[in-house]
Amino acid sequence: MTNTDYQSDTIKDVTPEPVGARRIVVLVSGNGSNLQALIDAQSHDRLGGGEIVAVISNIADAYGLKRAHEAGIEAVALPHREYDSREAYDGALIKVIERHEPDLIILAGFMRILTPRFVQRFLGRMLNIHPSLLPNYPGLNTHARALADSVESHGCSVHFVTEELDGGPVVLQAELQVSTDDTVETLQEKVRSREHLLYPIAVQWFLEGRLQFSADGAKMDGQLLPEYGMRLSHADAAEELDEEPDDESHL
Repeated sequence: MTNTDYQSDTIKDVTPEPVGARRIVVLVSGNGSNLQALIDAQSHDRLGGGEIVAVISNIADAYGLKRAHEAGIEAVALPHREYDSREAYDGALIKVIERHEPDLIILAGFMRILTPRFVQRFLGRMLNIHPSLLPNYPGLNTHARALADSVESHGCSVHFVTEELDGGPVVLQAELQVSTDDTVETLQEKVRSREHLLYPIAVQWFLEGRLQFSADGAKMDGQLLPEYGMRLSHADAAEELDEEPDDESHL
């Protein structure tokens, strides 16, 4: 697989797709479990009529590319180490993305800090999911940091991407009550299940035109959302995920 193995997709503007057929490009760096959740949602027509047209990774052997290939989605490896600078890489990435004419770009474990040029090019149509209840714990090692602070609540957040790292307008969050016997590994598993629940919902809302980015923040059905978006409680998330009742004491 090389970064030149593209399908011809630009001819589609000759005969426009139906309004509901919105194009999605997903960026990954690793396993791609959130990508899989989106693929599964698409197969059940739960992405607002959206279609994942390409998956791009900065890591050539990322398992997310295999997931894409097995789902019949174009998988593109664009290794960042082949470029002299972050700016050069992002310039190449912009060109690859634009070939697919996306309506929405999804970051699904894409472990790159994006340049201002890249963010501004796609501002307002780029979503990310982060494993914490933002604004708490932006960046890496969120579960370990939460445990070190003995927090009672943890979770994940879907947000629009801006130039501020993990600082764009939050759309949707899912809460998790932290138990005394939780570890980094158990928190990761519980938070990840919530990520898989939330991300397809946010994508569907965006592609249906309900969710929008504005200079004032994220809007839902034309109404400005609270500063940290809508939040799904621990109980509601657990019910949606059919989790066993948690009788453990909390931190």
